[in-house]
Amino acid sequence: MRTWGPLTAVCLGTFMLLLDVTIVVVALPDMAVGLHASLSDLQWVMDGYALALAALLLGVGAAADVLGRRRVHVVGVVLFAAASLWCGVATGPAMLVAARVVQGVGAAAMFATTLPLLGSVYQGRQRSVALGVWGAVSGAAAAVGPVLGGLLTDGPGWRWIFYVNLPVSVAAVWLTLRAVPQSRGPAGRRVDWAGTATFATLAGAVTYGAVRAGSHGWGEAGTLGSFAVAGVALAAFVVVERRGADPLLDLRLFRKPGFVAVMAGALAFSAAAFGVLPYTSLWLQTLLGMSPVRGGLVFLWLSVASFVVAAAGGRLLHGVPARITIGGGLLLIGSGQFCMAVLGARSGASTLIPGLVLVGVGTGLVSPGIAGAALAAVPPERAGMAGGAVNTFRQLGYAIGIAVFGTVLTSRMQESMPHEAAHTLAGGGAGALRGAFSEHALRAAFASGLNTAAVAAGLVATIAGALVLALVKTPAADGGVPAPAAPGEPAEERAVPRG
Repeated sequence: MRTWGPLTAVCLGTFMLLLDVTIVVVALPDMAVGLHASLSDLQWVMDGYALALAALLLGVGAAADVLGRRRVHVVGVVLFAAASLWCGVATGPAMLVAARVVQGVGAAAMFATTLPLLGSVYQGRQRSVALGVWGAVSGAAAAVGPVLGGLLTDGPGWRWIFYVNLPVSVAAVWLTLRAVPQSRGPAGRRVDWAGTATFATLAGAVTYGAVRAGSHGWGEAGTLGSFAVAGVALAAFVVVERRGADPLLDLRLFRKPGFVAVMAGALAFSAAAFGVLPYTSLWLQTLLGMSPVRGGLVFLWLSVASFVVAAAGGRLLHGVPARITIGGGLLLIGSGQFCMAVLGARSGASTLIPGLVLVGVGTGLVSPGIAGAALAAVPPERAGMAGGAVNTFRQLGYAIGIAVFGTVLTSRMQESMPHEAAHTLAGGGAGALRGAFSEHALRAAFASGLNTAAVAAGLVATIAGALVLALVKTPAADGGVPAPAAPGEPAEERAVPRG
């Protein structure tokens, strides 16, 4: 490698923003107690971050091409650090959710510029090495998150899962300004602000409606109103994108069945693999009495399996069609969720292990190849847009999955206990209910809710896997899908087969 400075700077930012997706999971019970947070509050602590990241990723990436990628990246890190401090000093759930949204805005600026910055610095073999290191760091963030979150929550307290970002942010800004050169996209490109705004409204309204349905019902006026807003935003987004000179997302790509299947796979992947984990963490700590550290260690079965398969898969599965690895991986995720849907009042954490391993193996197969499959399904000149769309749909799937599966969870719980009690239990308030319900009843209700949510997640993954297997074509040239190159690399210099 010519120099490790730019790669180190970019990887520091990537590690932080991806760590904050998983590090929060094991801290949810302590947040619920410390901030008197409800289930919907906890859902928005997770979803506020993921939604801002998903809604702004494409728009911020386009803006960075115009304003300068290094400048936008540094602004993103500073905003992320400031929001992390705000999260740490939050005095109530509303304040924490607002800070998480701002944190997601900063993360979008960091994530959208990460690969373009690498692509502008490294070429040829150096680029391959840089992308390999970046991929390993991304996987490590997911693996370390639950354990580090547990250690910090058990030690100095849950607020430190945010404070830990501050020194890393300082190092990332200093190194970026010192080692990373400024770069921009093609001249003359305009930012699709209208598309960004309508897409953000669409994503927010859908997620808000799903969260509200859990507490007020699907037929309640506010819930229906949210979905109505989402429908209007979708129509506006379609109109804006069709008329725009530089659209955020070229809707003609959705005429390709393979592209549609890959986007559906990306959406379903994050929802099915990770959307039930926050509620599983609540079950482990509030019903089984596990500490945050022990609860975080349970998720290592998923993280380690994913990391090992992703690391080995690049070498062992070279040439295997992406439709097989992605479609098969989604089917494994579905199978893993079905395996975890066997909990009862007497079940312990070990019951989850086979399912977590299967989900981890499936994640290790899907995650590395899904961006390459999107690139292969579109013309070369749309490769950067397709790669950004995959990341957007993955984050959006995570946000929607948390909302929908939380609604499924509480709906099932309400079959055995009153509405308010079900929401208190699902939100980590088992201790407040122990005087009114027996321990067996509480554990049975939560287990039943988790089982139903896991079945729903399994169905989502299975259907998406079948779509990918049926609709994604195998490139005729070599039977495989090329590894995704860094956005910002001229499309005409890449041999990206059409799907």
